[in-house]
Amino acid sequence: MSSDVTAETVRIWSGLAVRGAFEGGIVADYEARSGHRIAVDWLPTTLIMEKVKAGAETDILVAIRESMDQLIADGKVDPATRVEIAHSRLGLAVAAGAPHPRIDTPDDFRAALLAARSVCYSRAGASGIHFETVIERLGIAAEVRARATVIPAGFTAEKLVTGEADLAVQQVSELLVVKGIELVGKFPEALQKVSSFSAGVMPGSPHRAAAQAFLATLNDPKFHAAYRDSGVDPAV
Repeated sequence: MSSDVTAETVRIWSGLAVRGAFEGGIVADYEARSGHRIAVDWLPTTLIMEKVKAGAETDILVAIRESMDQLIADGKVDPATRVEIAHSRLGLAVAAGAPHPRIDTPDDFRAALLAARSVCYSRAGASGIHFETVIERLGIAAEVRARATVIPAGFTAEKLVTGEADLAVQQVSELLVVKGIELVGKFPEALQKVSSFSAGVMPGSPHRAAAQAFLATLNDPKFHAAYRDSGVDPAV
């Protein structure tokens, strides 16, 4: 960074799905090149939307595509700054060393959920919201909910490590952030939901130039491996 440029802190509210990629080199690379700092609060998209609706502001928002559409429609994100980042799929995890149930088909998936002592999911996150529709569709909502470990936000796989649950549901990228767990696999395609994540700058950001410079790095091909290693696919 040039000595005549003042270091700034760019604040981000982001869905959890891209955390692995951001912390896998994207943020560090930008900070090293620019001299600016990135500060991220990792939040489910639903909580991001609640904060914005309440009038809170930050520099950059990272949310699922449908929510970004709404943020732009509401004038909360400058559409000229929008970038598409990644595509994320849902998966199941177990504690390291635990047996891996078969989840190849909807019937396998249903049986695995019914056999679990407790399934952990986040009701506020996109994954948990979709999971609720899946268990309804499979006709096992009452059974699963009766034994579920439901968290308001955060990483569901942490409950595998503590022993509070023996299956965790979340975006694959979110599951892989937690140490001491193993990915069983992705939801069967018939039950899958692909979430696409977008980013944009809030109109009132006092660090607009630095924020846009960060967004300009997110689709650099040199970071494609970081996205894939973290469990998501780069958007381009």
